[in-house]
Amino acid sequence: MAELVETYACAPTTERGRGILISGDPKSDCFLYCNGRSVVLRSLATPLQPFVYGEHSHPVSVARFSPNGEWIASADVSGVVRVWGRYGDRALKNEFRPLSGRIDDLQWSPDGQRIVVSGDGRGKSFVRAFMWDTGTTVGDFDGHSRRVLSCTFKPTRPFRIATCGEDFLVNFYEGPPFKFAHSLRDHTNFVNCVRYAPDGTKFITVSSDKKGLLYDGKTGNKIGELSSEGGHTGSIYAVTWSPDSKQVLTVSADKTAKIWEITDDGNGKLTKTLTPPGIGGVDDMLVGCLWQNDKLLTVSLGGFFNLYSASDLDQDPLTFSGHIKNVNSLSCVVQDGQKRILSTSYDGVIMKWIPGFGFSGRILRKENAQIKCFWVAEGEIYTSAYDNKVWKIPLDGNQCGEAESIDIGSQPKDLSLASGSPALALVVTDSGAVILKDLKIVSNVNLGITVTAVAVSHEGNEVIVGGQDGKLHVYTVDGNDLKEEAVIEKHRGAITAIKYSPDGSMYASADTNREAVVWERATKEVKLKNMLYHTARINCLAWSPDSRLIATGSLDTSVIVYELDKPASARITIKGAHLGGVYGLTFIEEDCIVSAGEDACIRIWKIVPQ
Repeated sequence: MAELVETYACAPTTERGRGILISGDPKSDCFLYCNGRSVVLRSLATPLQPFVYGEHSHPVSVARFSPNGEWIASADVSGVVRVWGRYGDRALKNEFRPLSGRIDDLQWSPDGQRIVVSGDGRGKSFVRAFMWDTGTTVGDFDGHSRRVLSCTFKPTRPFRIATCGEDFLVNFYEGPPFKFAHSLRDHTNFVNCVRYAPDGTKFITVSSDKKGLLYDGKTGNKIGELSSEGGHTGSIYAVTWSPDSKQVLTVSADKTAKIWEITDDGNGKLTKTLTPPGIGGVDDMLVGCLWQNDKLLTVSLGGFFNLYSASDLDQDPLTFSGHIKNVNSLSCVVQDGQKRILSTSYDGVIMKWIPGFGFSGRILRKENAQIKCFWVAEGEIYTSAYDNKVWKIPLDGNQCGEAESIDIGSQPKDLSLASGSPALALVVTDSGAVILKDLKIVSNVNLGITVTAVAVSHEGNEVIVGGQDGKLHVYTVDGNDLKEEAVIEKHRGAITAIKYSPDGSMYASADTNREAVVWERATKEVKLKNMLYHTARINCLAWSPDSRLIATGSLDTSVIVYELDKPASARITIKGAHLGGVYGLTFIEEDCIVSAGEDACIRIWKIVPQ
């Protein structure tokens, strides 16, 4: 069996020009955010043990804790709201579709009986409130003509609801049953967020017009605004109140977070400006924030969290992050005597992780090109993507040195290096192979087949090429040319991955027809057969350092580990390892495997003998 040791969670999905919503549970240190079809539940006390809820059929846009902390309501871009249990088996309580389009915000009533949602929809259906157990509508919400970006529920009686959106309006509703009271037309651009103070006396709106306005919580009349002195110089995307209702935290496209003291007359006075450490460029724009007990949390467009202590704001924040897009490759390297995991996502982000600790930094490149193929050898990173180029980048801590590249004239399909002779690299394209030495083209070989995968032996004297026809073509490296030695036929689908074992005596191959095979290198005979336990194409392979175990990762979301001394039927299966499919595998110990996939999460598993 396999035990989950730790999980490196993804970062929230972000969008330039839009704020994101992070929900906290005041009774604990847990918070929620969304990435793709996943809702991520994290605790500040145990950051390596998040829970990822993946039952939505469409990308999730918002999730909120119920007032008693027992339930979570999450909503997606199709207008569906799911209410599910926070603990135990996370049972689904109810599912509704209150809007016909994307839901941008969701709030519970303070008594936990009602839910209000806002977003996009057909006609005038931009806001709806309903009973959480029956779905019965509790009011009419007229007054908006465009997408409603945010909504808030007054936390004390008499209940009120305030909404805001792309029509520059803030609408005020009284109830229940709720009915339109009046519109507030004080903003001159998109109103991005509206939030009631915990004591219910006021609510605040923030907008792309760089203003924050305060209103009376009961009547909805304007009572003040955030001071323009020291104010934001970019769009304000999100706002959150302190637990005592005396301060607010705002975040903006100007890459700063600001803390404001709300005076008795309803105006805001700037008390502190926070400028989180960044990586440069638009990724440092702040798009989300949360004030939870004594902690302040901000989120940047690039997916970086910065955690501050409200009681000591001069202290440097704790910074952590994760991938936003699906992770497509993994590699284990040793730096300064310590093992580290490098992960890449197709948007070109390379991150570094320390087992037992978690996030260790993002590796910054000057040329932030997309990454399809990834290889690490002797302190250098080799990548290729969709620009017909192969890049060689020196790795120095969290920074990259001056990158070199070469244009091979066609889009690379796969990339492999000889670990014993890293100057030798082989890049395969649709119908050929390019031999590189020290990143210089020494040969361009037309193989006459449609190529899908490649592997170079550790010594650099043998190459195996997998084809669309399901055949393995074995070549010897003859100077600057490839000489075909054998063609191996067994697979019934296009080859997706080939890997030599660390001891060099075997190699494994996998195909789109869900089969993997382990071969004896010397005899080219099958070493382990009947590895047919996936239900969809196999995307990746990984060998244990002692060449005793072989792992496969598949589109069917599972990882299967085979022991070579046992029949394939004695496999260890990790079901549901990654929502959407597994795309990266590597071993960090003889019995410890790392997996990554479309859910942008990375997980470490301990293989326990059966």
